[in-house]
Amino acid sequence: MRRRPRRLASALALAVSGWVFLGQAQAQSLIPVLEGAGGDVRTSVAQPETTSQASGGYVRSVEPYLGPLADPFGLRAFLKPRGVEYSLTYIADVLGNPVGGVRRGAIVEDRLNLRLNLNLQTLAGWEGATIHANAYFIHGTGLTRYYVGNLTEVSGIEALPSSRLYVLWLDQRLLDGHLGVRVGQQAADTEFFVSQTATLFVNSSFGWPAITGLNLPSGGPSYPLATPAVRVKYTPNDAFSLQAGLYDGDPAGANRPGDDPEAQRLNRTGTLFRVRDPALLIAEAAYAYNTGKGDAGLPGTVTVGGWQHLGRFDDLRLDTFGRPLADPASTGLARQVRGNAGFYGILDQTIFREPEKDDEGASVFVRGAFSPSRSSLVDLYLDAGIAFKGFIEGRSDDTFGVSVAHARIAGSARRADRDAAFYTGAPMPIRHAETIVEATYQALIVPGFTVQPDVQYVFHPGAGIANPRDAAGRRVKNAAVLGLRATVQY
Repeated sequence: MRRRPRRLASALALAVSGWVFLGQAQAQSLIPVLEGAGGDVRTSVAQPETTSQASGGYVRSVEPYLGPLADPFGLRAFLKPRGVEYSLTYIADVLGNPVGGVRRGAIVEDRLNLRLNLNLQTLAGWEGATIHANAYFIHGTGLTRYYVGNLTEVSGIEALPSSRLYVLWLDQRLLDGHLGVRVGQQAADTEFFVSQTATLFVNSSFGWPAITGLNLPSGGPSYPLATPAVRVKYTPNDAFSLQAGLYDGDPAGANRPGDDPEAQRLNRTGTLFRVRDPALLIAEAAYAYNTGKGDAGLPGTVTVGGWQHLGRFDDLRLDTFGRPLADPASTGLARQVRGNAGFYGILDQTIFREPEKDDEGASVFVRGAFSPSRSSLVDLYLDAGIAFKGFIEGRSDDTFGVSVAHARIAGSARRADRDAAFYTGAPMPIRHAETIVEATYQALIVPGFTVQPDVQYVFHPGAGIANPRDAAGRRVKNAAVLGLRATVQY
């Protein structure tokens, strides 16, 4: 158990050293695939080379730099003309909180991602049809779960160790490719609530935000849990898209909201395929502007969307008779409330672009969401940030970014905390909000291989919960997180 972290830490150290020797290889960079995260047209010039977020696209591979190991046995060259493509992405994180949190510590975690695409038109003459599968092999210990205690997980790859199927779906293109119908096991965070610029950041909330991850059962259909679903997407042109998804509302059957480790244990391999839980409906419209070559303005995307879960949830404060749950006379059984809903808006805007370059410059993003449902732990979520690709002269493929995320605890949950303090007579903190600030720099070693130093600061971890390791019941202290990520795409 102790040897693996040392090996991975050594690998990351070698990766940093490799930057010194391979940095000149940037001059030989292959042309990246200019596709936006979430599958829409790319409007953020600062979208990173690699990302841990499920919405991020596979951009470039290290294959051309591997010499005789580039394609063992010629497997890729043999399969691709026959409609079969595969790719691998390996991410390793070394993270620690030298200050604050529940306790101080450090961890190593890693994830291997295997993707498989089958072009059914090439394989079987089925026009416009594709099968996609994605599996994860996850190892290590999460810094949030064991050390920091925050709501917005420090790393987007944090999960319980497992080997699991993530998604497996069939996509059928109709109407000359303008209409896509996707059926099978899917994750909402691959296409909904996506900011292209935000894919740079390491903290998980810049992917699937805390307002959905904490309010929906089992964290909702998002990493590391997907669920059977049907998604329909209509794109009449490059400027506009409209999509809606109908998902099974509980990927693991944990029957309680939030990213609970028990949910991952209940669906340990990702093959539970639940279809009888109350449904989750998500819908979204996006408008992209200034995407043409001759457009004078800078590109951007405006997105609006919302979700509705049709299940029943526990009231956060009251029992079946309307008494506070903290009241000793309470039944101890939470009152049931129907549904959970919310809506959101996103702006991704390029604010500067290097002349005659499509993928170098600065972009900003702003996301906001509100969930007024009585079952919502988080009722307001906001995040924003800026990313700059080519921030340092001579490092045109490196990306630097700064971001902030804020999750506010709903009034009913705050009142429940006050009830507990009143009825027990013991002083205890009242949860209010958690805010995180992140600064990161993704350095390209060669196309498909990046090293990413990362710094985060968490204000009021857990929104201001009491530290379970503090006998006096004081709040968890603000935490500083230092980390290093290495990512290889093949």
